[in-house]
Amino acid sequence: MNVTEVRVFPVKKEDDKLKAFATITLDDCFVVRDLKVIHGRTGLFIAMPSRKKKDGTYADVAHPLNSETRGIIENAVIEEYRRLVNGNAPELREISSRDEADGIDDDLLSSTQEQYL
Repeated sequence: MNVTEVRVFPVKKEDDKLKAFATITLDDCFVVRDLKVIHGRTGLFIAMPSRKKKDGTYADVAHPLNSETRGIIENAVIEEYRRLVNGNAPELREISSRDEADGIDDDLLSSTQEQYL
């Protein structure tokens, strides 16, 4: 399995633990949206997409089945996040919510992403 595309959308809130949302493409044929870049006690990590259950807890909608796959995904997303926030990408568009990330035109994102991938 290869992560063939990573799109990262930094979040505007400066003091929040949530730093960005991300979308990944696996093997040019499967997309996973709503990954979250979180700043935890030991640094950045990736939270998988989840939904709130009736009892108030959260369950992952999609997640890797082993630590090797989790590492591949986490490394790709965090690398792209750092590249964006460190100014190594031509365009940084911060968003204020997950809904705004979902509303961004995919064609525009693809063409922008191709410039710096």
